[in-house]
Amino acid sequence: MIVKMKKLTLLCTPAQQKHTLDTLRDLKVIHVEHIKAPEGHELDQARNHLLYVQRAKEVLTARPDTDPTGKDPDELVDTVWRLIHKEKELKETIQALEHERERILPFGDFEPRKIQKLRSTGLFIALYELPIKDTPPAPDGVSIVEISRSKTSIYALAVSRAEFTLPAHEVRLPDQSLSQVEYHIEKAKDALEQTETEFQHYAGDLRLVEQIADKAADGVTYLEVENGMGAEEAIIYLKGFYPVDREDDIVAAAEENGWGYKLDAVSEEDQPPTLLRNPKWVKPIQAVLDVIGVVPGYKELDVSALFLIFLSIFFAFLIGDAGYGLLFIALTLFGKIKSKGNAAAQPGLNLLMIMSTSCVIFGALTGNYFGIPTENLWAPLQLPVNDFMTGMQADTGLRDANVSANHIMFICFLIGAVHITIAHVWNFIRKINSFACLGDLGWICSTWGLFFLVLEMVIGVDAIPVPMMPKPILGSLVGTGAGLILFSILAQKDYFGVVTLALDLINNFVDIISYVRLYAVGAASLAIAVAFNEMATGIGFKGLASLGAALILFLGHGLNIILCAMGILVHGIRLNTLEFSGHAGVEWGGIHYNPFKKKNETLTN
Repeated sequence: MIVKMKKLTLLCTPAQQKHTLDTLRDLKVIHVEHIKAPEGHELDQARNHLLYVQRAKEVLTARPDTDPTGKDPDELVDTVWRLIHKEKELKETIQALEHERERILPFGDFEPRKIQKLRSTGLFIALYELPIKDTPPAPDGVSIVEISRSKTSIYALAVSRAEFTLPAHEVRLPDQSLSQVEYHIEKAKDALEQTETEFQHYAGDLRLVEQIADKAADGVTYLEVENGMGAEEAIIYLKGFYPVDREDDIVAAAEENGWGYKLDAVSEEDQPPTLLRNPKWVKPIQAVLDVIGVVPGYKELDVSALFLIFLSIFFAFLIGDAGYGLLFIALTLFGKIKSKGNAAAQPGLNLLMIMSTSCVIFGALTGNYFGIPTENLWAPLQLPVNDFMTGMQADTGLRDANVSANHIMFICFLIGAVHITIAHVWNFIRKINSFACLGDLGWICSTWGLFFLVLEMVIGVDAIPVPMMPKPILGSLVGTGAGLILFSILAQKDYFGVVTLALDLINNFVDIISYVRLYAVGAASLAIAVAFNEMATGIGFKGLASLGAALILFLGHGLNIILCAMGILVHGIRLNTLEFSGHAGVEWGGIHYNPFKKKNETLTN
């Protein structure tokens, strides 16, 4: 759930400011809202130092770990930066030298000083790039010697005792010979390799640099809070938000330190941060919210539990393979063993375990294990296969792929209708004391009327696995829903909603249809798995051919798993954050609760 917040205004004297900020940082509860934009020379220096250290950390992070050097922390960062500058200069030097080599390579290896010496005797010598097509003739008294040519150009040396100009591109005489340029390139590359060796030497000090970076970040945060405080005559003050269940801690600290304070309820104009505090079984979904960087607004619904439930269902449909699910479970268990004691990794691993389990259940019901035909599965694996989902025909005893597809699509549309309905039921309960609730009741009616319309249009009346309502009843559902929505709009005097009502109904229809992506992506995944299995079977599993078949299976299913993972990100998360959230009124525009504390300290609330 979203934790209720209150607003704090805290006052102290300038002499108390440092002590007050130190105490508040140790309290780890106040989400500070700056009174003014933080600025100042000291803050600018701290920000620049943070960037300086972060860059050193990034460079060392890219190198394999080694043993620490024991170097002094400040000297370590300066040394890494000297290497950064040296690496940059060497790369720029190599790039310039390679460009020069490409420029003079067609003219071969010669000593430019000898040409300069000949020029001093009165000869006019120049290098030219002449076009092969329409090559200009040599003027009187000018001798042209071809050195090399490409498909489009002739590279030549032009010599004369009198000054001349050819109607072509004159190539500037190099400062050094081709062999000298190549020597300097190799020398610079050797120096670059040495620099990389030095970088690697300090890679073991990454943990120390990370600590320096965290300390620098804490310094920036402290100065931002300090410089963002307001001032009135002899009083310094700050404002912020805090969870209501930490109010006693704030009051106790204020009375102990002699601060003035004012506690207020959050008003409509305020924009408090969002702190999610969910039951243990819901916490795994926080890993997804952190990855996509969203949080519901403070005054919006906390859909974390529904997000977890439906994302797990979507995961099962989009991947749809019990074999893949079992593989994911094995990888999750391995990850848990390797990350034992790392609390930060557990929510993501727990989420993967939940979704993988749902994938195994769905795959078992549809008889899908690595794309192997159901009839070829080991007999115990065929026992949980569901006849409805696999299109089993009672009259023939055979499974019909077309019937199975229609049944899976029906389930997908049903999931969509239920998903959207939950959003409006939730809003209906929240708005029960106002006419606005009638709008959500109308959307529930129209959703189910449009659900049956989608079934008729996409699957077809004959293929729908449930009795269809008569069209007058479908029309009445949609019409009643539209009427309730219109009444709600007029009651709230939201007249623009009248103009967009028809478009909103169309969008509702499209939202239901969009859940067919669960079937489409899952079917595509199955088709890819089957295709690679057939390729491997075609090669055979005898002798050396078995190595090729095994490689095809490994690469093919590996690629399929990667595509499935992309499908989860693109489709599974979208259905929660767009289709469902749009109907639930969740815009994901919240501000993360970020209390004033040191970077790596754990929250106590």
